[in-house]
Amino acid sequence: MTDKTILRALKGETLPTPPVWLMRQAGRYLPEYRATRAQAGDFLSLCYTPDLAAEVTLQPIRRYGFDAAILFADILLLPQALGLDLWFETGEGPRMSTVTSMDGVKGLKGKDDIHDKLAPVYETCKILSRELPKETTFIGFAGMPWTVATYMIAGRGSKDQAAAHKFKDTDRAAFSALIDAVTVATIEYLSKQVEAGCEVIKLFDSWAGSLKGQDFEDFAVEPARIITAEMKRRFPGLPVIAFPREAGNGYIGFADKTGADCVAIDNSVSPDWAAANVQKGKTCVQGNLDPSYMVTGGQALVEATQKVVAAFKNGPHIFNLGHGITPEADPENVTLLMETIRKG
Repeated sequence: MTDKTILRALKGETLPTPPVWLMRQAGRYLPEYRATRAQAGDFLSLCYTPDLAAEVTLQPIRRYGFDAAILFADILLLPQALGLDLWFETGEGPRMSTVTSMDGVKGLKGKDDIHDKLAPVYETCKILSRELPKETTFIGFAGMPWTVATYMIAGRGSKDQAAAHKFKDTDRAAFSALIDAVTVATIEYLSKQVEAGCEVIKLFDSWAGSLKGQDFEDFAVEPARIITAEMKRRFPGLPVIAFPREAGNGYIGFADKTGADCVAIDNSVSPDWAAANVQKGKTCVQGNLDPSYMVTGGQALVEATQKVVAAFKNGPHIFNLGHGITPEADPENVTLLMETIRKG
């Protein structure tokens, strides 16, 4: 039996103290991260330089002793490996060339042609599998096809994913072909991560909440089911965490529909609601403190943290934020968070 607390929670065990890690725990709120990124020169160079990517993955583990480390990479490395141009505009975020037709989908690289570009990511995984503390779980990840496709279609992030919805609604065949292509490539990408040492995979569907009705079933649930099933076929016993952010009622039954071992929830739903409707004493839930408390801190942080822990205490739970920690977060507030969780 494993002594890694996150793996125990993912197997359905209710623990007296929840294991904890934070989305974007390696990031701009840490001075050591900013120094390493400056050394790399730019964000993509950091992602593709294994020694430095491993270093920033390890930094929050050294500082806080989180129960898991998550591979430092970006969800847009996969579409870049599929042949799209990717760059980052300072202060504005990612930009990429676009796919807006069936011809564009057919022009993407095949699933076996992505690995040369992604080889540095796999090397980062190998370094981390050697260097992480033995008690620390190593999480690999990928963006889910819908979320990745929204960037591939629009060439940038957007709040309403309007370009992707338009493509979906006007040429469903081409859109579905794009989702299928990303799904297949994602399986190959994640498989290489696991082969290189990742013990858990997390599927990030950051824009799942904008899919409604049958679209949610077709483009959030079904790709998650396909990826999870194939990963578990290839790697029996591999735990999968799925994060269909802002899914609302779509969180209910998501684990059963997809085969995921854990559902990560955002902070637009209350811990009490999620405990009653998603966890129900048996399904592992990850979440869901509002990231703003990492900025404001104080007694409000302590009380909100205690509320999350209390809500999920009667079932398997991994403590996390409802979304990624922000650059404005105070590192001392993360220390306070960890102290609050671990002293019970």
